[in-house]
Amino acid sequence: MKTTILVLSASSILALSACTNMSDTQQRTLSGAAIGTAAGVGIGALTGGGLLWGAAGGAAVGAAGGYIYDQYEKDQKKNPPKSKSNSTKSTVN
Repeated sequence: MKTTILVLSASSILALSACTNMSDTQQRTLSGAAIGTAAGVGIGALTGGGLLWGAAGGAAVGAAGGYIYDQYEKDQKKNPPKSKSNSTKSTVN
């Protein structure tokens, strides 16, 4: 039991420390892949399909979604949306 806890703790520490030097693009892509993998396995389990195919497909779709989201966020930082000004409103008394 103690060995299992030690191995799980060491694995968790290594897994979390591996993400510290990643760029925003890498973090968002990896997060998308992880979420997609979980969703793919869940859908595969619910539909009775292959879990590995669901995981692989979900990871691919999730990674692509994470990358696209990252590019959108970068574009928003470069070109922020213009705020609408209320100074053009006229009031009638």
